[in-house]
Amino acid sequence: MENSMKDLVIIGSGPAGLSAAVYAQRAMLDQVVIEKGFSGGQIVTTEQVDNYLGLYGENGYDLAMRFKDHADQLGVPFLEAEVTQITDSGDHKEVHLEGGEVLTAKAVILATGANHKPLGVPGETEFSGAGVSYCATCDGAFFRNRTVAVVGGGDVALEDALYLSKLCEKVYLIHRRDELRGAKLLQQRVFDAENIEFLGSSEITQITGQGMVEQITVADKKSGTARELAVSGVFIAVGMEPQNALVQGLVALDDAGYIIAGEDCRTSVPGIYAVGDIRTKQLRQVVTAVADGAVAVSSLEQDLLEQDRKTVI
Repeated sequence: MENSMKDLVIIGSGPAGLSAAVYAQRAMLDQVVIEKGFSGGQIVTTEQVDNYLGLYGENGYDLAMRFKDHADQLGVPFLEAEVTQITDSGDHKEVHLEGGEVLTAKAVILATGANHKPLGVPGETEFSGAGVSYCATCDGAFFRNRTVAVVGGGDVALEDALYLSKLCEKVYLIHRRDELRGAKLLQQRVFDAENIEFLGSSEITQITGQGMVEQITVADKKSGTARELAVSGVFIAVGMEPQNALVQGLVALDDAGYIIAGEDCRTSVPGIYAVGDIRTKQLRQVVTAVADGAVAVSSLEQDLLEQDRKTVI
């Protein structure tokens, strides 16, 4: 790839990155989108999207492919590569790639997203892919008519429990607090489901089995007692970890590790913007990710115009 100065490098090709790419292409910016592997982000593993306006019930993978196709139709250039470092040289940014190549650009949009947070208990890593899963819609069908556990108390955990209740004989919903944190409507559906059993103030302390998950140890935080539950699968939904390794020490992060950026998507470093799940925000959904992509490019265009104005003066 030519190493001349680009207007923009976008790192990540989930909904936020692809939205930014579409808007940048329409703005005729010289850009490239760097993707480490498959485009689409977390939405690829979502069975059904029912809260994206106008596309009720769309399969997550299909929706992601629509986003990618939109970018392709506009001629957005993509580069499959691993970014190892980003440096700020004032008037331009340097994006270092594995293998030694360095791309220079006036601006960088970070769309690196967030990954599933591990539970951190014995057996979790050992049985990952052998009964331990972080995506109910991806793996739920493998546990049809079996007993499984879902760990977490937010919307994702509740949605996972409800989805699995349609496939599985029994679902344990395990949460470390007395009360769930998810939407009230989801909570009501969970409590109405006959085959979902809520275990509050409880934690899984160990996952065991012979080759595959067979049992979990659940500790009751109030009584201090523990019991063994026979399950075939454990679905972990305890939050996300922002993928911030590239910008630690470069841009300001909040206590949870998300990049501090306002609704204009500007970070603490001029010329670096954050979009999607990596950004501090109240709601992390496809619709807000797509909006971020558009807003970030709008902010970038304003900043480039201001730079040009100062140069002329």
